Amino acid sequence: MRRLGLAAVVAGLASPAMAHAFLEKASPAAGENLRAPARVELHFSELLEPSFSAVTVADESGADVGAGPSVASGDDMTLALKPLKPGRYRVTWHAVSVDTHRTEGKYNFLVVP
Repeated sequence: MRRLGLAAVVAGLASPAMAHAFLEKASPAAGENLRAPARVELHFSELLEPSFSAVTVADESGADVGAGPSVASGDDMTLALKPLKPGRYRVTWHAVSVDTHRTEGKYNFLVVP
């Protein structure tokens, strides 16, 4: 009985896991050198809140090269891109998981001729 009581106390102290939507995979990937991609695709560890999650891509001068708004659906975010010239591009994202935790990040990729 004593062990059962201790187990109940420990179980009562446990709190639910605090989930965050961490970036698990990106295409193009951070630091990748590639021919001009048509879109950026990001995959996260948790479901996203679409209204509060977004990704943007800018060229070296800071000009937005997205071909419209980003789309968050499930645990993925995508952004169609305008035709890209050779150069360095910065991906900036922020993700809010369905339990309202926010994560964000930035990375670069290089478009080669």
